[in-house]
Amino acid sequence: MSETNPKIAVVTGAGSGVGQATALALARKGWRVALVGRRAEALAKTAGTDVASQDRFLVCPCDIADPKAVEAMGLHVLATLGTVDVLVNAAGTNAPKRSLEVLALADYHDMVNTNLHGAYHCAQAFLPTMRLRGSGTIVNVVSDAGKQASPKAGAGYVVSKFGMAGLTQAINAEERGRGIRACAIFPGDIDTPLLDKRPVVPDADARSRMMRPEDIAECVLLCIELPSRVVVEEMLVRPR
Repeated sequence: MSETNPKIAVVTGAGSGVGQATALALARKGWRVALVGRRAEALAKTAGTDVASQDRFLVCPCDIADPKAVEAMGLHVLATLGTVDVLVNAAGTNAPKRSLEVLALADYHDMVNTNLHGAYHCAQAFLPTMRLRGSGTIVNVVSDAGKQASPKAGAGYVVSKFGMAGLTQAINAEERGRGIRACAIFPGDIDTPLLDKRPVVPDADARSRMMRPEDIAECVLLCIELPSRVVVEEMLVRPR
């Protein structure tokens, strides 16, 4: 990759967890990365994590559940960076009261709007320029809850993640002829701040047996860095 002509990625959920780890991994490989997330201070922290990579980040606070905000973010990214080679949808949320018996309607809507609709809005923001260029990769960080429902994940999260899996399939079905590929990664338990929203927060011993955000970032990079003739349609990864 040329230092004067770096590849460009947009990463949502870049303020923590898998999004942050993926953004840092891409920057260390010479990519320019637009950091997208709700909290500007968290994005700024990501951008300042690695001094050697600081100039590779564009901080873009944005609530991806808001289609107008995503439209404005997309225009800003394209105007500033010129193009987007890769979109990584890593943003996600859940709620402590997540079973059907206690799930509040507002929490259900927040999960679907962020996890599923947010990924859709971001894909729609960058697909047009990918089509024009005839190439692009979209990686959706889903969850193994998008493969099999469980009380641990909760109904709203499961619904949103099954939807993300369907979105990935739809992109491949409609866009592969234009040189665009979509990859869905289905991780099991990862030690991220999202665990703090579980009804019973895992202790240090339980977290020590989980995967790390950097592990999933490596999976994202594999999907991105394979030759364009290869599409990793689905990748299921769990702790050993």
